[in-house]
Amino acid sequence: MISKEIDHFIRDIEDFPKKGIRFKDITSLLLNSNLCTKIVNYTSANLDRTKIDAIAGVESRGFLFGFLLANKLDVPFVPVRKSGKLPGETIKYSYELEYGRSEIEIHKNDISKNWNVLVHDDLLATGGTAAAAAQLIKNLNANVFGFSFIIELSELNGRKKLSKYSNNIITLKNY
Repeated sequence: MISKEIDHFIRDIEDFPKKGIRFKDITSLLLNSNLCTKIVNYTSANLDRTKIDAIAGVESRGFLFGFLLANKLDVPFVPVRKSGKLPGETIKYSYELEYGRSEIEIHKNDISKNWNVLVHDDLLATGGTAAAAAQLIKNLNANVFGFSFIIELSELNGRKKLSKYSNNIITLKNY
């Protein structure tokens, strides 16, 4: 099962990015190309491809598998970045993190009205970042088709925050 394979490669990093946080590191997954292919294939097999117009990948680890997934589904990949990182005309959204405050942005013209967009990130914790990305998509008059994550920290109830946008949430490994 893919969950067990993923579990073998996830590293826990204590006190990162600040004291008291146990960071789930996916970078060691990237060393196994076969597992990366399985992750993309498994995720795409659990999506209704006919209903997705784009994948929005959240900076930065959401870019890694989000881009591969977009290519597999033959749809555009749209980067959702930290404020000040995109060169064109953008819209921004501020939100609370588990350990601070942040702001993300998206190019204004990268998503068309009424598109169905899947938001992808590496990890679902409290849901704040994914919900912020979803709000940007809604602000562009598009639809949030759903969300995909490699890891979910179930005890933080991030799904609850995302349910106002979509109940279509795929996670590959729960902790």
